[in-house]
Amino acid sequence: MFEISDLKAKKLAELHEIARVAGIPKFKTFKKNDLIYQILDVQAASPSAVSTIDTPKKDTPKGEETPSAQRPKKRTRTTKRSTGKAEDTNGGANKAFTSTPAPSRPVTEANPTEPKPKKESAPVKKEVDNQAKPEAVKKPKTESKQQPNSANNNQQNNTKRNENANNARNPNNNPNNNNQAHSHKKNNNNGPKDKDNFDKEKRNRYREPDFEFDGIVESEGVLDIMQDGYGFLRSSDYNYLSSPDDIYVSQSQIRLFGLKTGDTVRGTVRPPKEGEKYFPLIKVNQINGLNPQVVRDRVSFEHLTPLFPEEKFRLAENRSTISTRIVDLFSPIGKGQRGMIVSQPKTGKTMLLKDIANAIAANHPEVYQLILLIDERPEEVTDMQRNVKGEVIASTFDEPADRHVKVANIVLEKAKRLVECGHDVVILLDSITRLARAYNTVQPASGKVLSGGVDANALHKPKRFFGAARNIEGGGSLTIIATALTDTGSKMDEVIFEEFKGTGNMELQLDRRIANKRIFPAIDLISSSTRRDDLLLDDNAIQRMWILRKYLSDMNPVEAMEFMDQRIRMTKNNEEFLMTMNQ
Repeated sequence: MFEISDLKAKKLAELHEIARVAGIPKFKTFKKNDLIYQILDVQAASPSAVSTIDTPKKDTPKGEETPSAQRPKKRTRTTKRSTGKAEDTNGGANKAFTSTPAPSRPVTEANPTEPKPKKESAPVKKEVDNQAKPEAVKKPKTESKQQPNSANNNQQNNTKRNENANNARNPNNNPNNNNQAHSHKKNNNNGPKDKDNFDKEKRNRYREPDFEFDGIVESEGVLDIMQDGYGFLRSSDYNYLSSPDDIYVSQSQIRLFGLKTGDTVRGTVRPPKEGEKYFPLIKVNQINGLNPQVVRDRVSFEHLTPLFPEEKFRLAENRSTISTRIVDLFSPIGKGQRGMIVSQPKTGKTMLLKDIANAIAANHPEVYQLILLIDERPEEVTDMQRNVKGEVIASTFDEPADRHVKVANIVLEKAKRLVECGHDVVILLDSITRLARAYNTVQPASGKVLSGGVDANALHKPKRFFGAARNIEGGGSLTIIATALTDTGSKMDEVIFEEFKGTGNMELQLDRRIANKRIFPAIDLISSSTRRDDLLLDDNAIQRMWILRKYLSDMNPVEAMEFMDQRIRMTKNNEEFLMTMNQ
């Protein structure tokens, strides 16, 4: 058996000879270290092959030394191996007896366990010394058993082997030599085995992890920057509020990429280490769907040039309903529109909002839709999530007012960052009246209170939210369609509606009297309109709509809606309806 230290001490030629006898293929192509490990693998697979490798290798040089040992030698020590030293010293001491014939001894001593040599067990000690030199062939047998010992054990035991060299070389005089060799081997190997076992236990207890998860998981979230400069990527599953899924973003990363609150960041994360609470972001792959190098040079939202809407949303094509077809004719919605749906309670404003959202999603897949439900019923939130293709962010009426405000702010910031990167964004807000109520609740008292209990400074932030809708020159738009409540019996709602009444450029009026007759959509066609609709409709449609409005102005809202409902149902699309107006 070979130890790795013994193999490393050998020369490459000796290793080649061992590999050749062991049957290792292409052993000459291996480097020394690789060849050593190949030999150790063969030794682990078949230990019997090692003894066959070791015995002939050491018998041949000893056989060559036996004839040379017949010549007188000087008392010089050779440094070939420890075995050579022992032979030289013994040979020098017994020069007078080198003429004893040697060929018969190796044959009889090839098997030291045979009982034949017991006849000569009582010769004089001097005769034993005389026979020591020709019996040098036997020494590799005893040493081959001790060879797996480490080099340190061999050096420590050199003196013992020299003192007992006669008994060790002549197993005939010492029949218990085999047992002593085995016990000596076991004693010498106890130390390394115990150490190996301890190392294995230590490795098993404190072993390094088998897998590295850094950079494997890719995640996405909306950045929320704290006052200290660092931030977190909030998850949409928790309505962009603090949650266990938050991803930590360092202050250096925020400065490096020029990140702002509301940026949608996609990147790779790693598991938290000991003492860390959050998954940290280690690499930024995309910001708002674009390359981080492109986003770094963007223009801030406040410095973008707003224009009137010029591109109309096609609401009367795929997945169109009666509601969307009427809205598309009387109050068209363009990219960048700031629209308001004014309604009384129970007039179907939520259903109308849902139809508009589905029509935009079906005909304009490039548009990113955000449906923001503030202070609404939980069942309506579930219905909107299941039936609308878009991102639904909600804060129900059982939540506190500060939660309404936080959700609305992060949604607005996200929309602004997307518009800065050239995207078209649509926010469907239900309702802006309740959002203004929430802002009024969290607003610190300024001492100036308007009628209805509205603080003088409370309506500034909801106005800023609604006023963010605009069409951007050079690409990008933010469209906000919000619902406003009227005739609720609350003086505060009336004040809020009056404040927002002139800020929008599209208004859609819903009438309770039409809804009471179960005519949906309950739209007051005469009061509903869009500013600068000539930029959204073609000339033919504009002329025919003027004629239609003049015709409907003589009717009350209920009659006008009944008339339009019948005519719309008789045609497949709005183009066919405009063509059949003369009939």
